[in-house]
Amino acid sequence: MLDVNDLDRIIKETLESIERGKIQLYDIAENSMEELARVKKELASVKNEVGEVIKQADKLAVDEKKARLRLMQVSKDFHKYTEKHIKEAYDTAYLLQLDLVKAREQEKLLVYRRNHLEVSLRRLQDTANRAEKLVSQMGVVLNFLSGGLRDLNVKINELQKAQDMALSIIKAQEEERKRVAREIHDGPAQSMANIVMRAEFCLKLLDMSPEKVRDELISLQNIVRISLMDVRKIIFDLRPMVLDDLGLAPAIKRYLSNYKEQYGLQVEFLFFGQQARLDSSVEVALFRIVQEIVSNIHKHACAKNSVVKIELLNNRVNIQVRDDGKGFNLDKVMANKEREGYGLIGMRERVQLLNGDINIVTAPGKGTSISISVPL
Repeated sequence: MLDVNDLDRIIKETLESIERGKIQLYDIAENSMEELARVKKELASVKNEVGEVIKQADKLAVDEKKARLRLMQVSKDFHKYTEKHIKEAYDTAYLLQLDLVKAREQEKLLVYRRNHLEVSLRRLQDTANRAEKLVSQMGVVLNFLSGGLRDLNVKINELQKAQDMALSIIKAQEEERKRVAREIHDGPAQSMANIVMRAEFCLKLLDMSPEKVRDELISLQNIVRISLMDVRKIIFDLRPMVLDDLGLAPAIKRYLSNYKEQYGLQVEFLFFGQQARLDSSVEVALFRIVQEIVSNIHKHACAKNSVVKIELLNNRVNIQVRDDGKGFNLDKVMANKEREGYGLIGMRERVQLLNGDINIVTAPGKGTSISISVPL
């Protein structure tokens, strides 16, 4: 039987734990409101920037149109003008065209940033409201505990873990959005701007030097092909279609095959068990984990060979990834916040979301082995 003194001690410790949780919730609510105010201020500033850029772009559009008309006039009556005048007209039109493309691109980026801030603002507002509700609900929980509930401490800990995990998920989502935005800006967006300029240049060549158009079109075709490859890569990184169509093992097998072709990384794939579809969230999480591990092998391990093994059981899926690379000091890497632990923290969080276990065995000069086990 549980001693009364022990019961009082347990209830007292539980109440103190909940009080500490309540203080944390107050801090979260306060921080949410501060972040909310900051985002509102930043959003207002971005909106002003958008307005200014739009005005600038509109003015450049007018100037660029005038310059093109001037260039057409000079080109049409070229015998009335000197070569210097013709060159000046062409250079002016070309530079204004470049400035206009840059301004429109800046406008798109600012609009994207504005939209992103508006989404963040709504999410922060929702987070602040939920934090306030949790604070008020905590008082009700304390009343229940005063009446003799003994297991509430565990429930509160679970609630706190769930909240911390939710914040981690939000952070991961924001990092993913930033990464995709950077990839689109540095890749397809720049290529599209280049395509627009080259296409307009081709139109001018039709009138001025038709024999050069074919070479320009071939160059333009290569740019479009590269842009298409970039877009397909971004789409695959966002959501591999083969994962939805075929499942985890075939998606990983194809990913490893493509990675080998692209980077020359020797990866052997082994699968044991019966092919079966898993829950969509489980398949996505495990695919991302393997993707992160393989990326680390390519970037950091300097490995000659590696193996990805999947074992699908009735109630569990096991994944093991080994390489013969240079290995690393696990404690040192995990403590280095600037490098974010090679993404190991994110891996562990994904596995924890699935109620699974992850085990990393490595040492400098001895390769790395990462084992993951997730219940189904």
